[in-house]
Amino acid sequence: MKFSSSLKFNAVSDWWDEYIAYDALKKHIYQLEKRQHGDNLPYRDLEANEQESPLLGHVARSGTDVLFEPLLNKELRKIERFYETQEKELLEEVADLEELVSKQEESGLDAADRYFDHPDVDEFDEDDDDIVVVYVSSLVTYPSERNVPFLIKVFTAIGSAHDPAESSRQHRLSISSVDTIDSEGTPRSPTIARLANKIGTLGETLKDSFTSAAIPESDTIWTSKSNYAYDTRLLFKRKITTLYVAVSNLKSYVEVNQAGFRKILKKYDKVTYSELQDRYLHHVVEKSYPFTQEAKDHINGALQRLADLYTRCVTRGDRQRALQQLKLHQRENIAWERDTVWRQMIAQQRRGEVEDEPMTIGALYKKPGPGLFFIPTPLGTIRVTKKMIYKIIAGIIFVTLLNVPVVEGVQANRCFAILMFCTFLWATEAIALFVTSMFVPLLLVVLQVIQNDEGVPLSRPAATKWVFSVMFSPTIMLLIGGFTISSALSKTNIDRVLITKVLSMAGSRPSTVLLAFMGVSCFASMWISNVAAPTLCFTLIRPILRNLPPKSAFGPCLILAIALAANIGGQSSPISSPQNLIALQAMEPPLDWARWFAVALPVSGLSILLIWGMLLVSYRPARAPDGEGYIEIKQIRATKERFTHKQWWVTIVCLVTIALWCVAHQIEDYVGDMGVIAIVPIVAFFSTGVLKKDDFEQFMWTIVFLAMGGIALGKGVMSSGLLGVVDVILRDAVEGLSLYNVVLILSPVVLIISTFISHTIASVLLVPIAKEVGSNLPGNHRNLLIFITGLICSAGMGMPVSGFPNQTAATQEDELGELYLTNVDFLKNGVPASIVATAVVSTVGYLLMLAVG
Repeated sequence: MKFSSSLKFNAVSDWWDEYIAYDALKKHIYQLEKRQHGDNLPYRDLEANEQESPLLGHVARSGTDVLFEPLLNKELRKIERFYETQEKELLEEVADLEELVSKQEESGLDAADRYFDHPDVDEFDEDDDDIVVVYVSSLVTYPSERNVPFLIKVFTAIGSAHDPAESSRQHRLSISSVDTIDSEGTPRSPTIARLANKIGTLGETLKDSFTSAAIPESDTIWTSKSNYAYDTRLLFKRKITTLYVAVSNLKSYVEVNQAGFRKILKKYDKVTYSELQDRYLHHVVEKSYPFTQEAKDHINGALQRLADLYTRCVTRGDRQRALQQLKLHQRENIAWERDTVWRQMIAQQRRGEVEDEPMTIGALYKKPGPGLFFIPTPLGTIRVTKKMIYKIIAGIIFVTLLNVPVVEGVQANRCFAILMFCTFLWATEAIALFVTSMFVPLLLVVLQVIQNDEGVPLSRPAATKWVFSVMFSPTIMLLIGGFTISSALSKTNIDRVLITKVLSMAGSRPSTVLLAFMGVSCFASMWISNVAAPTLCFTLIRPILRNLPPKSAFGPCLILAIALAANIGGQSSPISSPQNLIALQAMEPPLDWARWFAVALPVSGLSILLIWGMLLVSYRPARAPDGEGYIEIKQIRATKERFTHKQWWVTIVCLVTIALWCVAHQIEDYVGDMGVIAIVPIVAFFSTGVLKKDDFEQFMWTIVFLAMGGIALGKGVMSSGLLGVVDVILRDAVEGLSLYNVVLILSPVVLIISTFISHTIASVLLVPIAKEVGSNLPGNHRNLLIFITGLICSAGMGMPVSGFPNQTAATQEDELGELYLTNVDFLKNGVPASIVATAVVSTVGYLLMLAVG
């Protein structure tokens, strides 16, 4: 959670204006950063300068502290004044309450005759539930058996009544107390819950009144079971708990503001390259009264005094029970006061999905999108959407192909129907991709598509065992191992440390910075996936984008370059994308990592350089927006953090695992397969506490199930005999063609398909075809064609929907909420980049594949 959100969540709503103005200070920091960087640039945007605050003036790097400290001092004085006022009032209330308790002890039980004149009754007139108990109990101080039924009716009426002020509120259920749940498990409002508890206690008191005619002389006001003593304890209990919550809120106020100063100073030092944090915290903040040890002792002392009062007045000397009950009241207050803030934060975090919809914690409802048209029926109106039409078309295709013999053989025809059904759903994304994948084992088993070696269909129990055995293959274990390495690198911050160190050497020339980010994005995609890598890079470029002149071409150029490089990085290592793992799964014999790197790294490097040159020509990012002069880029500062023992452990395990993968064929007699090696980082990181159970749950399991369904479909095509039918067609199509001519025909087909559908799905569909085509060529070049197909699947990046990096780049916005990239950017630059990357694979990659055998 960002600190600005954490501040809202932990703040007392009535004191909101008295907290540190964190968001306003952050905006000042960005203004200082922009002006500080602008002073070193030959380019000036005069119009922008005129709009900036005159407070900033002309700022040198060493002068930002002079402008920022007064803003901090202003916030500190505000907090100090508010705290001193609140502390004085609360300490006086604590002293008054102690005096009131002492006077009550002196009067003892003799004051029962003046029960209606209790000094605190008027003070609590606004609390209806307490006063009802007081007055009812005072009317039945001496009950008899004759009026017990009347009392039961009164208590029942009271318990079922609703406070008019409460009826307009949404009932809240606190997990910290079972008092808000009735006997049937129905949540009740805190007011009704407290009233029910007090009525229950009063009932016990009445019961004791029947059995005890007189009060023992040894009883005190805090131990007596009389109604007067109970009501007195009730009033003092409420007074103490209310004051305890108020003092606890003041203590939290200090802690939140201290964290606010620490966070904002850390951000200031990071953005402006200053070193103000330690000096200001130690010499200014910690010497201010609210943050001194003296002030903390006063607050802690007040809390101890209130706990002592609660122990005397309520829990009959049991201090541990008193502390537990006070903490319970504090949690109830948090649940009551902050529930609305929590709901609002969730709504803001997921805006667009919960707008204008009812919302509860743990349940968010997505507003239905507009339908194409509506069909009235006796049971209600049916909203017809585009996805609904796609689902209907998919069903029609499936049923038709099942009943029309398109290919020879019953099992082969059924498998063809499954293939077309899943392909259509994958292409249209009418349902989630991984859900479509789960149709594969279901349909393969139910339709008895699987055959044994003699061509006899397997029984459904035998087919079930076969399908699930091939779905969870060593390739899936390799994918999970890759997720583990990615999660460990991200959680220990190794990825950010290494990336910032590399980028700090890029300098300030736009062309150099652009190439550096492309290289970093490509390298990061190799190890932390091409899903997480662009997201990380887009976070790192925020300071650069903030300091660019308005309408600068460098912003969209940089964002698109990161996305394209992340796609190229998806072909660079076997674990960088699922399509690579699907290709490895289909290779016979499997390719080791060393030969993969020997081909993929040169191909990726050359593609990055060519795309970089193309972007420089297309965008001319170094030119100023007005066409006169050149811009300079703010240099990224390398982190000064030293590697911890945990980071060294993660680094060593990752390097050892990668080394074992590279020599997997040489040690397969000892480890069996690369999937077994993938268990090494899983055991190493989860057993030592580097990763937790929550990290495991956050793995991209949808991609795992997508890959499992793809593997099952590939095996089903082979087992059903459909591949044999395709074999005949492909053999006739490529007869007489050389290997390279087949490569030139296959490459554009793969590129077009992977541009418009998911890269993973493209590999699921095309890798078996490439395998069969290669098997029919002289010399059995199936591994070569599979390799080329897998690499080109990552090169399909001509559209905003072509792969996750493009989708992420297409959503990037500037400070005014305008998108950096449009469809034209992808058409002008993404399509040529795809063609260039494909050409590199089919030429340089082809030669390297022949060279490594």
